[in-house]
Amino acid sequence: MEKFIWIIPVLPIFGFIITFFFGKKFPKAASVFTTVILGACVLLSMMSIFIVNSGGPFEITKNWYVTGKYSIAMGFAADGLTAMMLNVVSIVSFLVHLYSIGYMHNDSRFWMFFLYLQLFSASMFGLVLSNNYLQLYIFWELVGLCSYLLIGFWYEKKSAADAAKKAFLTTKIGDAGMLIGIFLLFFNTGSAVFKDVFNFAAGPEVSQGLITASAILLFCGAIGKSAQFPLHIWLPDAMEGPTPVSALIHAATMVAAGVYLVGRSFPLFSLSATAMQVVAVVGAFTAIFAATIAITQNDIKKVLAYSTISQLGYMMFALGMGAYVAGMFHLLTHAFFKALLFLGSGSVIHATGTQDIREMGGLFKKMKVTAITFIIGTLALAGFPLTAGFFSKDYILGFAYAQNKYIFFIIGIITAFFTAFYMFRVIFVVFFGNPKKDGIHAHESPKVMTIPLIILAVLSVVPGYFGAWFISERFSIDKFISFFGFEGQEPLHIIPMVIAVLVGLLGILIAFILYFGKPITNKKISKWIYPLYKLLHNKYYIDEIYGFIIIKPLMKLAEFINTFDRVVVDGFVNFIGKLTVIFSRAVDIFDIKAVDGVVNKVADVTYLSGKKLRLLQTGNTSSYLAIMFGAVAIFVIYLLIKVIFIR
Repeated sequence: MEKFIWIIPVLPIFGFIITFFFGKKFPKAASVFTTVILGACVLLSMMSIFIVNSGGPFEITKNWYVTGKYSIAMGFAADGLTAMMLNVVSIVSFLVHLYSIGYMHNDSRFWMFFLYLQLFSASMFGLVLSNNYLQLYIFWELVGLCSYLLIGFWYEKKSAADAAKKAFLTTKIGDAGMLIGIFLLFFNTGSAVFKDVFNFAAGPEVSQGLITASAILLFCGAIGKSAQFPLHIWLPDAMEGPTPVSALIHAATMVAAGVYLVGRSFPLFSLSATAMQVVAVVGAFTAIFAATIAITQNDIKKVLAYSTISQLGYMMFALGMGAYVAGMFHLLTHAFFKALLFLGSGSVIHATGTQDIREMGGLFKKMKVTAITFIIGTLALAGFPLTAGFFSKDYILGFAYAQNKYIFFIIGIITAFFTAFYMFRVIFVVFFGNPKKDGIHAHESPKVMTIPLIILAVLSVVPGYFGAWFISERFSIDKFISFFGFEGQEPLHIIPMVIAVLVGLLGILIAFILYFGKPITNKKISKWIYPLYKLLHNKYYIDEIYGFIIIKPLMKLAEFINTFDRVVVDGFVNFIGKLTVIFSRAVDIFDIKAVDGVVNKVADVTYLSGKKLRLLQTGNTSSYLAIMFGAVAIFVIYLLIKVIFIR
């Protein structure tokens, strides 16, 4: 059955083709058709779990091009990590397709939205199934293209068009480093296939510098795609896209591709302590950095966006510490509850017509399904006991504690506090705050939107138990996604678990005191802390700093080049052009006055001569005969006179 694994990415490609040709004419049918296709992908992805669990990892590969010692292969490979990612992508994508039927039903380009979703799903499946870096990079760029198309889906809005360009250009910075890293590995190993690269890197003759450089360059791609500092700036702006896009691409799947890349390349990263340290430091800094920004945001989607950046940082510093299983397990659980939170925010936005939480309030009674599922997702994100997020987050904290990596443990605990605070700030304001006028007519979303919320709420709890310490070894997440000899995970530790739970409860308590049943006002912020609040609310002015240090100088350079091109280059060309025109005019005058003048004069003389001579012509034959005989007579007389008198 493993030979049919390629069907998973092919199905959405087929859906893309059919929707491309017939979607505009049959938009509703296209939405149902594409959703059914993703449902089939879910079933096939679930089958992959049993195939890998029973038969072990497998690979299908074919050499595409071979020259000398270099070979380029294309193919698919599946192991526990692949099966996990296939299920994450397919389940979330299927639920987003279903949700979008209700959320996007009034959009003028309804069919095109599903067209883009199909292309994204196919690209993401291709990415996680790739067995080599070159093929992975191709799909990596395709998901980036889909992100650009979907962020700017409402391109009539300047903010959406600008956000799409910002995301595309920012991620390309990281992608450039990643491509260099791939070439570095390829030209040193002669192959881009994962197992060939990892076997080469583990060899005794390989320099540590090569491993470190290639790993860090690969990590550059992960920094861009997973929105890690300093390339995180595109993700909050990407919230300009439709909310289902935020749930699918910018919370659960595409942004997790960077974490997946580091996880897939873990055998390479683990050989370089420097590379691992870089991953850990960048991830830890991003986790706490983004969490502090989230506590001051008033746009519900931007709160979730910075939360996503923070949680991706959590995964990264877990991998950097060596907690491979914990990091990838957190990717699994986070995908479900963050997709739930984004879709829940979309349900709220759909009902209220605003994204500003200050304009919401009292929605619990009006939107109970949305409210309850949103709270479940928030509890999972905050690591509340017995939720999926509790197990995955505490795996990470437990590993840091057990390995005496106390700096990372403290950062993780502080981040957990901020996470609980800013998420319950949203809960208390949106669902339990004072009702606003705009919320009077709010109502629950249709079932096509609430059913995905309920399913994701269940998935925000259940997967945690597959990683819990009390699940048997045969079905544990440790065994399932371990590969290449990287065995499991530290068991849950009581001390970090208790600390994390207490810190999370403290964050919830403070949010309750400050915001339950109360509006958000600046009065809550004392004067001495307002400068800090302003700093966080303005996102540490990172965009402004980039604007001052990078964008403005580049704009000035562009203006200088434009001026140089216009004044110097174009000026020289225009000068030559003017000289050419003057020379052409002089040649024209010489031609007209001199050359044409001589020719015309000759013609005039000929014409005038002919005009005078034609007077000798009468056209009368008898006259011509008389003249001829007269001339002959004169000639005869002349001869007679000459003969007579000369003699």
